[in-house]
Amino acid sequence: MAARKKAKKKAKKKAAKRKTTKKKVTRKKKKAAKKKAAPKKSRAKLTQSKHYDYVPIIDRKPFKLPKGARVAVMPYINIEHFPAAIPGTPLIPGTAGFSPDPLNYGWRDYGNRVGLWRMMDLMDDCGMRGTVCLNGEIIREYPRIIEEGEKRKWAWIGHGVNNAPANFIGNVRNPDGSLSELSEANERKILEATLGGMKKALGRQTKGWLSPFLTHTDNTPRLLEEYGVEYLCDYTCDDHPFRFNTPKNNLISVPYTVEVNDIPAFLNLGVSSEAFGDMIIDQFDVLYEEGATNARCMPICLHTFHVGQPNKFKHLRRAFEYIASHRDVWLTTGDDVNDWYRKQYM
Repeated sequence: MAARKKAKKKAKKKAAKRKTTKKKVTRKKKKAAKKKAAPKKSRAKLTQSKHYDYVPIIDRKPFKLPKGARVAVMPYINIEHFPAAIPGTPLIPGTAGFSPDPLNYGWRDYGNRVGLWRMMDLMDDCGMRGTVCLNGEIIREYPRIIEEGEKRKWAWIGHGVNNAPANFIGNVRNPDGSLSELSEANERKILEATLGGMKKALGRQTKGWLSPFLTHTDNTPRLLEEYGVEYLCDYTCDDHPFRFNTPKNNLISVPYTVEVNDIPAFLNLGVSSEAFGDMIIDQFDVLYEEGATNARCMPICLHTFHVGQPNKFKHLRRAFEYIASHRDVWLTTGDDVNDWYRKQYM
C-alpha cells in the first residue's frame, strides 16, 4: 500500500514536470514567433547623394589600367559658345551685364579663334588627345573646330546647347529658374538639341556628358541613361570611375575636377599662371606615386580662352611636357577610360 502511494506520488511529480516543461517550450515558441513577426528596426536614413553609393578607396580592390599604367591623364578641353547678346563668364565683371559687352565677349572669343589652336599643337607634340566638353552650337558656329578635332581622334562629350548663364535655356531665359530646377520636359529639350546635333555632325552616339556649370536635376542621370549616354562627369568626388544608381545600372562616373581647373584657379582663387602649372605638376606627382599600387585617373580641365592665352600657355606647356616625359602614364580620353572600365569592371 505504501509502495503504491509512493509510485502514484512519483507519477504525479513527473506529470507536473512535463506540464511545466511544455509551458516553457510554448512560451519560448511564442516569444520566437513574436520576435520574428516584429518589424525590423530601420537603418538610419542617410543624407548622402542618392545617385551613387559610398565606397571608400581603402575598401576597393586595386584599380588597374592598360599596360600597367599608374595614371590615366585626361585633358578635358571646354569648347564653348557664348551668344554675343547674352551675358557670359566675365574677366571684368563691371561690364558683364552690358549687351553688347565687347570687353568680355572678345576675351572669351579668343579661345575659339587662337587659344585652341595653340593648345592643339602642344597636345600633338605631347601625344595627348582631348576630351572636348562641347556646347552643341559650336557645330553650327565653328565647324572648323569639329573638323580638326576629328582629324586628331579627340573625344566629344555633350556640354549643353551653349554657355549662356545658368538661368537661360540656350538663348531663352529659363522659365523654371535655374538649371537645377529644370522641368523634365525642358531638360529633355536640352538633351535632344545637344546630343541629337552631335550625333548628326559626328555620325555616332556621344558617350559622355558634362552639365553646364556642373549643375543638374535629380532626373539627369536617369535621362542621360535613357538617351544612351554612358558616362557623366558632374561629380568630382573620386580618382576612379564608379557606377551611378540608375534604372538600368549602366551609367558611370568618369573623373573630372574643379581643383586642377583653370576657371576656379584663375577667376576664383586668383592663382598666377606659374602657380597653375605647378598645380598640374604637383597633382600628377602625388597620383603617380599612389598609382604604383592602385592606379589613378587625372583629369586636367581647361578652357581655351584661359590657358590658351600666351602667358598661361607657357606654364601649361611646362606641365604637359613634364607629364609626357614619364613612363607608365596612359595619355587618354574620357571615352577610352569609360570603355576600359566597362570591359574590365562591369
